[in-house]
Amino acid sequence: MKKEVVSDRRRFFLNMARAFGLATLGALTWSAYVDEVTASELTLRPPAALDEEDFLKTCIKCGMCVEACPFDTLSLAKPGDNKPLGTPYFTPRDIPCYMCPDIPCVPVCPTNALDITKVTKNNKLDINMAQMGVAVVDSKNCIAFWGIQCDACYRACPILGDAITIEYSKNERTGKHAFMKPVVNSDSCTGCGLCEKACVTDKAAIFVLPREVALGKVGDYYIKGWDKADEKRLEKVTSETTKTEISNRKAVDSLNDMEGLLND
Repeated sequence: MKKEVVSDRRRFFLNMARAFGLATLGALTWSAYVDEVTASELTLRPPAALDEEDFLKTCIKCGMCVEACPFDTLSLAKPGDNKPLGTPYFTPRDIPCYMCPDIPCVPVCPTNALDITKVTKNNKLDINMAQMGVAVVDSKNCIAFWGIQCDACYRACPILGDAITIEYSKNERTGKHAFMKPVVNSDSCTGCGLCEKACVTDKAAIFVLPREVALGKVGDYYIKGWDKADEKRLEKVTSETTKTEISNRKAVDSLNDMEGLLND
């Protein structure tokens, strides 16, 4: 059978269709990659990790910290994990950080994306200085808040009696029993996730979030007047005083003239 010769015009359209298909595939792949890069708000990093923005700039995705972890806690993000590809992270409910005293995952980092100075005190490694995240208690679904005796998270905490304490209060419903409510001290919690792993509920009622997600920020409007260290936040703060018509009136006069106060 005689083979049909492809004309130049037909070949042109075939090439155009092929190029369009490749371009579309590339766009979809790139779109998926961008989504992976930006979906990192709840990612938990290894001990001593820099702030997320600096960490992503510094981490070269070599995987040395993952290999150094003796408990297989750390993983490298792969497509579908909704985390920046190739970066190390851990999921406490699966495998928490077991707080190794020698912190083997940190010294091996070649770029200081895991900054050893963050976990060093008096020239010695101190895993208790780690700030991987902070544990948050879901009081609605924590059975200890129901009156059922449970201290699994408290017992699992490696900084027993400091990072997690038990608050006792009377159970008014029964009049005979006490609530044993877990309370997290965010200043001491390292975010290791051992409490989340130990939680007995179907979905953990105590879980670890990145500190920047879990904790609020007071700002410079309020200070702890009894805390000299907290006053240091005001050293570089500037202020501006604004005046309005009501500023020229005495406070007592303003309170006695509510109609005028509202009009002002």
